[in-house]
Amino acid sequence: APMKTAGGAMSGLLFFLFLCLFSFFTASASTKQGQVYIVYLGEHAGAKSKGAILDDHHALLLSVKGSEEEARASLLYSYKHTLNGFAALLSEEEATKLSEKTEVVSTFRSDGRWSPHTTRSWEFVGLEEGLSKGWQPSGAHAGENVIVGMLDSGIWPESRSFSDEGLGPVPARWKGVCQGGDSFNSSACNRKVIGARCYLKAYEAHHGRLNTTNAYRSPRDHDGHGTHTASTVAGRTVPGVAALGGFAAGTASGGAPLARLAIYKVCWPIPGPNPNIENTCFDADMLAAMDDAVGDGVDVMSISIGATGKPPRLPDDGIAVGALHAARRGVVVVCSGGNSGPAPATVSNLAPWILTVGASSIDRSFNSPIRLGNGMVIMGQTVTPYQLPANRTYPIVYAAHAVVPGTAANVTNQCLPNSLSPKKVRGKIVVCFRGSGLRVGKGLEVKRAGGAAIVLGNPPMYGSEVPVDAHVLPGTAVSMTNVNTILKYINSSSNPTAYLDRSRTVVDVKPSPVMAQFSSRGPNVLEPSILKPDVTAPGLNILAAWSEASSPTKLDGDNRVVKYNIISGTSMSCPHVSATAVLLKSAHPDWSAAAIRSAIMTTATANNAEGGPIMNADGTVAGPMDYGSGHIRPRHALDPGLVYDASFQDYLLYACASGGAQLDRSFPCPASPPRPYELNYPSVAIHGLNGSTTVHRTVTNVGEHGAHYRVAVVEPMGFSVKVSPTSLAFARTGEKKSFTIKIEATGKRSRRLKRKYLAGSYTWSDGVHAVRSPVVVLVA
Repeated sequence: APMKTAGGAMSGLLFFLFLCLFSFFTASASTKQGQVYIVYLGEHAGAKSKGAILDDHHALLLSVKGSEEEARASLLYSYKHTLNGFAALLSEEEATKLSEKTEVVSTFRSDGRWSPHTTRSWEFVGLEEGLSKGWQPSGAHAGENVIVGMLDSGIWPESRSFSDEGLGPVPARWKGVCQGGDSFNSSACNRKVIGARCYLKAYEAHHGRLNTTNAYRSPRDHDGHGTHTASTVAGRTVPGVAALGGFAAGTASGGAPLARLAIYKVCWPIPGPNPNIENTCFDADMLAAMDDAVGDGVDVMSISIGATGKPPRLPDDGIAVGALHAARRGVVVVCSGGNSGPAPATVSNLAPWILTVGASSIDRSFNSPIRLGNGMVIMGQTVTPYQLPANRTYPIVYAAHAVVPGTAANVTNQCLPNSLSPKKVRGKIVVCFRGSGLRVGKGLEVKRAGGAAIVLGNPPMYGSEVPVDAHVLPGTAVSMTNVNTILKYINSSSNPTAYLDRSRTVVDVKPSPVMAQFSSRGPNVLEPSILKPDVTAPGLNILAAWSEASSPTKLDGDNRVVKYNIISGTSMSCPHVSATAVLLKSAHPDWSAAAIRSAIMTTATANNAEGGPIMNADGTVAGPMDYGSGHIRPRHALDPGLVYDASFQDYLLYACASGGAQLDRSFPCPASPPRPYELNYPSVAIHGLNGSTTVHRTVTNVGEHGAHYRVAVVEPMGFSVKVSPTSLAFARTGEKKSFTIKIEATGKRSRRLKRKYLAGSYTWSDGVHAVRSPVVVLVA
């Protein structure tokens, strides 16, 4: 045995040295051939053919490459529909030389810093509207000829959610294609899924050729995320749907079930021990997809993807650049805000021409009683289909008391892989905490060690928010308060026991919505004078279609197949808002992307369905840094009364003022651009106020002729807010009126105030419409 151990150690050392040498040579080769860079040139100058644009891009590459052949071989993508630019393999020196050319706006690396932000929800949106029967899209053909571009992990086209039964012909203006590939041919598209493409040149330049064991080299979805988001936006109405175990049973439907879907697969598995767990998406691939999507004729883009780590500057942000040029052509771009909450300044997708979405709960829970040996009953939540054998209780143990020697002291309660001692947990219910690692991975560890079930508890930061999971063994999840009660019982008993009762679906849970603790919060780290997120929508425990190539947990060894799955994230809330944009685009095809964003924001509500303030899951009152303008109300958004519009030039001026970014060479930045908060945005945020400041806004009447509005103001504590004039009269539809908002410190602010911002609002009302805008003053 000692010889085998020594041999195993020597083999491991040799293997490690081999990996180091392999990494060195791979890195050397990669450095020699270069990295993928995006060379952004702004707008196209005049009408040029695609061939002429490609020639221009080759000429720029030739200026830094040794030969025509090398220049052509280095080009990955030529962006030629909306934005002008290209992606190419460049050395750092070559990229620097290109960035110095006068026609180049910016040159930045295409990194894999992006990742996905992972039907009751639509009924609940209706309840937030005050509709007793829940949400139904307005009009028999609402959204039917609107095309939604989904940038994600692809689609499982056989899902009933993507049936084209009863749909009319594909809109004549559609110019896209149905790209074939692994397990996907042109017949996979229909009158519902009208187009599909995939993009992986930048991914493969970084990671090497795609391993088709873990993903399809086609628009087919191996992951599940893309199928889930697509069906949330525009899935057909499908009766008799439920998650694994029969949970959330009922009729599934997207928010715009008659809209058409165009699929742009841009996210791929990260190579490693378990590549099914997480996807990555590269700037160059996403920009190519966005460029094609606008050229294909999409009306709305839904992008449940965001940057990991520090958000990039606007000129170096692939999604922001693509969205800017899409917005110029009237395409509404909706993005998830991220899952890095509740810490402040974590929200991503920060450009003001993007509609950025936070996540909140709906009024549904999956109640799973935990019966403790002392007679107490604690309420958990779960959608796991497994049940403990009845007629007896089980010993219950805290994970921190059952770890193997050598487990790091700060993660003893986390149930991380190989951390639990089988001798201490076999046959027992194990209490683990959320935090490090995957929630479903903790259940897998309990099962590996022989545990009977898992109880997953919240640390303080997650409060009462309970995401549910289809664990690989019996289990449930509990709030911070409830897990503390369970631990007190374990610590006070010499023989603690418990039993997990069967879970059931419960609706009409109050209060709702509640802001999800995982939802990323403001302020906007790039430009605090633009409030982000913009709105919130359902993103906790959402049921939607799923890829049949992926298990409900995506864990290795979980071989269960499901057609519908429950997951959480701003990835789930984003498509709710995208569907709202589809319905507005259908009702108001002549509205700009800014007008549609304005309508969604100014009709959002800061109240829950019971009329009280929206709360955070930790029990505190939520505010604009949590939910932006509030929770969406699609039916109200269809008739907003007034809108705040903005043009491409307004956005270029904003970029000039915010960090001095010149986003188009044909539009030089003025010496003194307007302050960033002067962008005609539907919310107001002021950073570093010294004395007083005056903000200008312009509204457009999209309601009836002869409308007359008066303003009502709620002042932030310690500040006065004066709107002038206090009334606006509109003789006709389409008329514009301007006003000012003077914000002044009054010195009455409490020194004990813990918040780093103070919030109020102003609302224009004509007796029918209430056009509300939050006013936020950042004091630190």
